[in-house]
Amino acid sequence: MLATTEAIADAGHDVIREIFRLLAPYQVGAQGLTPQTVISKGTTVDSLTLMDVIMELEDRFDITIPVNVTAEVDTIGQLAATVLRLRAGR
Repeated sequence: MLATTEAIADAGHDVIREIFRLLAPYQVGAQGLTPQTVISKGTTVDSLTLMDVIMELEDRFDITIPVNVTAEVDTIGQLAATVLRLRAGR
């Protein structure tokens, strides 16, 4: 069971790191990005750029994120949880 827990934690870190990498050029100020960062306030990402980020995540993690799901995502942590949930459901 520990190996499974570690694999889940590693997957979560991998997803968060990828989201941070994609959003880093758009962060506001020097405060940095955290899982609690509200994407619309902590970054300068507009809706078109966010869709590009979503497509990058879909390609990277071999998932499809429905548009209605992305509308419900506010924070980086929520986006990561969405990616993890969709990966688990493959």
